[in-house]
Amino acid sequence: MRIAIGADHAGYDLKQHLCTVLRSFDHTVLDLGTDGTGSVDYPAYCAAVGRAVVRGDAERGIVLGGSGQGEQIAANKIEGVRAALCNDLYTARMAREHNDANVLSMGGRIVAPGLADEILVSFLQTAYQGGRHQRRVDQLGEIDRLGGDGAAIDAYLDSLVPGIAARAQQHAPLQGEPS
Repeated sequence: MRIAIGADHAGYDLKQHLCTVLRSFDHTVLDLGTDGTGSVDYPAYCAAVGRAVVRGDAERGIVLGGSGQGEQIAANKIEGVRAALCNDLYTARMAREHNDANVLSMGGRIVAPGLADEILVSFLQTAYQGGRHQRRVDQLGEIDRLGGDGAAIDAYLDSLVPGIAARAQQHAPLQGEPS
């Protein structure tokens, strides 16, 4: 499998470790940086990983930082990316089985190398289940496709759950909440 990987300075050491692990499993690694521990901003590295996956240059992507949160957000800015923050085995498996995640995010200050190896293997080896999950992945894709068009997103959300856009705008209580 061809895998794009990118990190900021806080994820650099884990990136280097995972590149070695990936190569030991005969994966092709597209290392998009960073190339050292000097302080850098993560958005460009993570968005580049996302672009590589969406363009088809890589089948999966990995983004790494201190916590993995900002890195996941940055990768998810790319249309077609479904990046999942997985700092444990359960979320790695669920990200693939239920969400067809195509980019794995981890925190280098949170996940030790041994656990990171297990998360990586789970993420790469777990198949997407499809079935009932496909309509949800399709919904995510449609929201993604609509981009910043608020009116179009509201209309789409209302097609899924009638009245939800107005309810959100009115700050109406949710079902089961006291009014």
